[in-house]
Amino acid sequence: MLKLLVKKQLMEVFRSYFYDEKKNRMRPKWQVAAWFVFFILITVGLLGGMFTVISMTLCPGLTSVNMGWLYFLLVNGMAILLGAFGSVFNTYSGLYLSKDNELLLSLPIPIRTIMASRLINVYLMGTMYTATVIIPALIVYWVYTGFSSVKLICGILLFLILSFIVLLLSCLLGWVVAKISVKLKNKSYITVLVSLLFIAAYYFFYFKANDFITNILTHAETYGTNIKGAAYGLYLFGRIGEGDIAPALIFTAVTGLLFGLVMYMMSRSFLDVVTAGGSSERVKYKEKPIREKSVFSALLSKEFSRFTSSSNYMLNCGLGILMIPVAGIVLLLKGGMIVEAIDGLLSARADSTAVLLCSSLLMLSSMNDMAVPSVSLEGKSIWIPQTLPVETKQFLHAKVMVQIILTGIPILFASVCAAIILHTSMTVKVLLAVTAIAYTAFSSMAGMVLGIRMPLLNWTNELAPIKQSGAVLIILLGGWALSVVFAGLYIFAGYKLGAVVYLSICTAVFIAASLLMLRWLDTKGADIFAHL
Repeated sequence: MLKLLVKKQLMEVFRSYFYDEKKNRMRPKWQVAAWFVFFILITVGLLGGMFTVISMTLCPGLTSVNMGWLYFLLVNGMAILLGAFGSVFNTYSGLYLSKDNELLLSLPIPIRTIMASRLINVYLMGTMYTATVIIPALIVYWVYTGFSSVKLICGILLFLILSFIVLLLSCLLGWVVAKISVKLKNKSYITVLVSLLFIAAYYFFYFKANDFITNILTHAETYGTNIKGAAYGLYLFGRIGEGDIAPALIFTAVTGLLFGLVMYMMSRSFLDVVTAGGSSERVKYKEKPIREKSVFSALLSKEFSRFTSSSNYMLNCGLGILMIPVAGIVLLLKGGMIVEAIDGLLSARADSTAVLLCSSLLMLSSMNDMAVPSVSLEGKSIWIPQTLPVETKQFLHAKVMVQIILTGIPILFASVCAAIILHTSMTVKVLLAVTAIAYTAFSSMAGMVLGIRMPLLNWTNELAPIKQSGAVLIILLGGWALSVVFAGLYIFAGYKLGAVVYLSICTAVFIAASLLMLRWLDTKGADIFAHL
């Protein structure tokens, strides 16, 4: 039974490799093999290659001053961070709050078997991430310092210690996320928040990695002395990789004891967490008048609720909501240098900086594509809007307005920020904002048209219409390409007309195209939607 449950858990993790959610059928064997080859290339080639380069940068400098233990202390920390945070959501959803909890608990299967199968799944996923860091680090160290049987034994013990530390942290973090999640009414917000924090942390460390490595190598002896004096246990932890068998045995025993303690605590709380239904509050009824909404307001509220109820929808189609204001703030703080550099480079083409900044805003606006999958996300329930006594075009207007509102407000803020730092006329500054907002309406209408012309209704996972739809790919790549063309035309020819005329023409084109697409949505598009 345990083997069968572990197989089920792994099939759920790699479900998209075996099952085509767009066509609602199993993939042929050659596609499954191709997906797994791609997965191996990403994990071994990309992640493993990246950490191999980091190891080759750190190892020679630290081993040359007899600080191999500091080298392993650093890579151990990277392995633990990547493994724990890489598998925490798998722990949260696969161990504690899996959708088949009630089904499995109703079957004559011991709870300890269910828990063990999910723990094995979490362990395997965490170990996969850990291996991409520690295995290249060990190989690089052996290449530079020589290989021996003692180093091999200690390397294996270090790998096992790290994998179980990752398992313990994943269980604890997953338990915290699960406890918080059952208290929230809208669980998608915590997923979005943690995902954004992870993305921000990734880019922060990515851009700071070179400075960090340089600092470590420059002050290695100082850091080493401080660690030995204040945290001797960390020094011993690093010594394991160098081939010191005594710390390896000590940490193996300590990790085993901690693992036993956590498993004991989990066995006592596992059933309570997986059967938790969330908090319920007693609400005292208070009579109050209900505010009547118009049909369009009700439809708009429904579309906003659909957007905010799905973390996949928000992260994949609405990331620009945060990125655009951030870009505006960056312009206020660092934009002066950018403006001076572009003005100096393109001094012969007046107002090129304003047009290039406007082009950047168009590209950022293209990051939001809520309208494209909104029709497809109706899925098998599309008959509901089709049968309501409401004009079909009002449904389409509501879907379009979600993207216009959620993109237009940030774009207006970023446009004001760009206008503040620009050294140009007020007319150009105003036209910059007007052009960006007109493009936002144009992009939303184009996304809606493509969503109706290329619907994907027969899906089993909402990620299919959100990420794997051809319409989404076209609108994203097309938006970026149009932004580049917008800037390129001005630099090569449009500057002869001047920024005011050029931006006015582009704005007029965007508005005219938007009105034509709106007309199409109200007539032929509404008819197509009604018969999907």
